[in-house]
Amino acid sequence: MSLPVTSRRLPLVALALSGVLWGTSAPLTKVALGVLDPGWLAVARFVLAGLPLAWVARHRLRAAASWPVLGWGAVGYGLVIALWNAGLARTSVTHGALMVGAVPALVAVVALLSRRGTAGRRAWAGYAVATGGVVLVAVGGGSASLTGDLLVLASMTLSAVFTVAQAGLLEGRDPVAVTAVQLGSSTVVAVPLAAVLDGPLTVGGASVLDLSSFVAHGPGLLAVAALALAGTLLPFTLFAWGQSRTTPEVAGAFLNLEPVVGSGMGALVFGDLFGPVQAIGALAVLGGIALSTLPGAERRAVRPGGHGTPTRTTSGPVVRTASTVDVVRLPGPVGATVGQ
Repeated sequence: MSLPVTSRRLPLVALALSGVLWGTSAPLTKVALGVLDPGWLAVARFVLAGLPLAWVARHRLRAAASWPVLGWGAVGYGLVIALWNAGLARTSVTHGALMVGAVPALVAVVALLSRRGTAGRRAWAGYAVATGGVVLVAVGGGSASLTGDLLVLASMTLSAVFTVAQAGLLEGRDPVAVTAVQLGSSTVVAVPLAAVLDGPLTVGGASVLDLSSFVAHGPGLLAVAALALAGTLLPFTLFAWGQSRTTPEVAGAFLNLEPVVGSGMGALVFGDLFGPVQAIGALAVLGGIALSTLPGAERRAVRPGGHGTPTRTTSGPVVRTASTVDVVRLPGPVGATVGQ
């Protein structure tokens, strides 16, 4: 019996909302950086997002914890977010959001080098176009710096490596519990890192003991809370729920909303200037993303050795474990994955 139309549409609505919410990460981070230094902002995001997740998965945390899970969490969350924040502190919201468009290509390259994934020719063509667009955006001038763009690109590269490695870590474990454990290990690493790079924790440059600073910087602190809620908790939950009720191809298409929303907010809300070269780069990013997600970008793949049933890969890279788990990237500054 077919599902009611409403039941079929709800997963699509959830996926669309997750893409839009992820698109707010760059703008919210930019506002929050006016209150907290990059390192301490990472700590705040980990704590505010990690505690609710830990409570939800409190009975499964022990089973999810292992040294590889903890280590990759510290790298894949801790260093990725630290680099992301440092980059956005030096570049524009629009640049940071559009450079997220390079991640699918980076994941495909890492998966290919590790012999854990494949992508069709059209998908690779799309990745190449999107990456070329990222280069144009980065060198096109405007109200951004090359240093900031390179830091964002380093964050996205590390996120791609983490995405591929996360496939094996998620196998046989609860994704929410794994995420909670990894956010915890990230906090342990991020606190001393922030203390060394940023100095003591301050709010808008004032001591945390000065309660008046909290009142004076209320809007910025609200942006920190919104970043943890709207930029992390809600999109993770909505995407996981929607993805479990549709195909990877459909779910992956909604991830492309992130650079579109982020760059749009940068231009409209923050007044980021876009020259002709950057405009061409932006169109190339969006066009490359669209090209890599077309149905023709799919191909058939067989497990190494020729054994088993051929498995259709998505338009993006598919990371495979021994049990042929398909992994779809959750984009944005937190480069997590959800096994399906």
